Amino acid sequence: MDASGFIVQLLNGLAGASSLFLVGAGLSLIFGVTRIVNFAHGSFFMVGIYAAYSLAERLGDWGEWSFWPALLLAALAVGVLGAVVEVLLLRRIYKAPELFQLLATFALVLVIKDAALWLWGPEELLGPRAPGLSGSVAILGRQFPTYDLFLIAVGPVVLGLVWLLLTRTRWGTLVRAATQDREMAAALGVNQAWLFTAVFALGALLAGLGGALQLPREPATLEMDLNTIGAAFVVVVVGGMGSIPGAYLAALLIAQVKAVCIWLGVVQVFGHDVSFSQLTLVVEFLVMAVVLVARPWGLLGKPQAVARGTGMAEAPLRAAPPAYKAGAAVLLAALAVLPWLAAGAPYLTVLMIDLLVAVLFAASLHFIMGPGGMHSFGHAAYFGLGAYAAALLARAADVPMELALLLAPLAAGAGALLYGWFCVRLSGVYLAMLTLAFAQITWAICYQWDGFTGGSNGLTGVWPAEWLADKRAYYWLTLALAAAGVLLLRRMLFSPFGYALRAVRDSALRADAIGIDARRVQWAAFAIAGTFAGLAGALFAFSKGSISPEALAVGKSVDGLVMVLLGGVQTLAGPVVGAAVFTWLHDTVARGTDYWRALLGGIILLLVLLFPQGIAGGVGQLVARWRGARA
Repeated sequence: MDASGFIVQLLNGLAGASSLFLVGAGLSLIFGVTRIVNFAHGSFFMVGIYAAYSLAERLGDWGEWSFWPALLLAALAVGVLGAVVEVLLLRRIYKAPELFQLLATFALVLVIKDAALWLWGPEELLGPRAPGLSGSVAILGRQFPTYDLFLIAVGPVVLGLVWLLLTRTRWGTLVRAATQDREMAAALGVNQAWLFTAVFALGALLAGLGGALQLPREPATLEMDLNTIGAAFVVVVVGGMGSIPGAYLAALLIAQVKAVCIWLGVVQVFGHDVSFSQLTLVVEFLVMAVVLVARPWGLLGKPQAVARGTGMAEAPLRAAPPAYKAGAAVLLAALAVLPWLAAGAPYLTVLMIDLLVAVLFAASLHFIMGPGGMHSFGHAAYFGLGAYAAALLARAADVPMELALLLAPLAAGAGALLYGWFCVRLSGVYLAMLTLAFAQITWAICYQWDGFTGGSNGLTGVWPAEWLADKRAYYWLTLALAAAGVLLLRRMLFSPFGYALRAVRDSALRADAIGIDARRVQWAAFAIAGTFAGLAGALFAFSKGSISPEALAVGKSVDGLVMVLLGGVQTLAGPVVGAAVFTWLHDTVARGTDYWRALLGGIILLLVLLFPQGIAGGVGQLVARWRGARA
């Protein structure tokens, strides 16, 4: 560790901050005006670097200096793609609940990823060096790439141009007005449709430019979309939603903290070796967690204006009618005899175990999202905690499987109790992002703690008891526990605690006025949801015989979100329907084609357009209309 190495690492951080800022600034603009948490923004970054590669290759016959027009054309092409997406898809669902818009953008991620796979293939593509900036300069005796110095300058230049656009033009005035209060801007005659299209196109263009500028630094891969969107979310939230200068400040902060961690390397602390370089996997989420706990609106953000008229008001929950109960009983009976009916198809039993685990996981997430009104992007943390607790109890402590199934959910509930204490102090997107931060921190611990969790390899040899060795017996156990879990969660919603939880969701001020401790109620709901998610994780671990860090990854949390939203967050049957449909579609489509993501994404988009309230919600509305027509 010397001074020259420290300076070079800081410069590396500044170069990385520029591209991170471009993506974050576009995402911040889009959210500030449209209130859409654009999950596909990382896909625009990925398309930008792929498009730059193709254009640089096509225009290469015009000379090496055609590289620079190729970067600009790639960014413009991504901007046009963003405008097309907004006009053809998002404009049709602006009146839907905001979470369903997130579901639509997630479906876009699947479609765009397979489109990139079809166009460019699965291999990494390394672009040419930037002409005129392919060399290096000596800084304190160390060589530093000239192109990285160029990137360091790009960030402030783009920040200045965007600032001028937003503060010195009429269009920028309209954007700032819509960011502060879009309903009032519409009431004053602002054409929201074209404003939203222009903002979405500009945000996509910035993301595409950020991707294109990375072409000389790193190869284009199909994993760049999800890797980028996580970091972009962190930048936007740490800087403050809708704040462009805040996004730049956050990108600088995160990039420099990462650079310092790399520079420190392995350091001895109280006689123990601490690898700071390994913290780069999760340091941005640590920064986000600290900032959100200390300053919930971000570094330069402001409290969000109260939105008026966004989405439909939720109808009160009603007890199930006798016909519904009879149908549920028939379904349970059919599921109970399924292994005998499908004796010749053992894979169906395995699939049904996965489906039941998904139902319990989705029901636990729905418990805090629907009746609780708390959006979680990191619910996989409790699923993974339950799975790892069961595996460690069975392997390290030699605890019987039956006792492990009892203790593992308690461990997950304890984790939810700890994380929930911080999360319930926030709301909206900030709460969701804090749950994501805690989930990523938990994932990083499991991924890197080789001596305890097995590291990236996970834990194997986690098998159920001998009396459950037959998959049919384990299926019946899973069916019993999943059904009991779903019914117990439903019963809680019709208890005094459930009424208090929904009262806090609908109006925290009124709930407080009648003596309900809102935070305590939400905190308890967090712990309950985490406990049942942990039970799902424990069942999953014993069904597979192993567990790996993927059980806590962002993708698992996203799967849970998709299940709840696909079924319908405003209905009690939604998570059950959504989990069943998503699991079946994922299995069927994945086995049917190499481009299963695009097909699955297309189906989800179609369902979002047909059922903006989810499948169960849409069917419920159709039944209500039919009954009304008969009456």
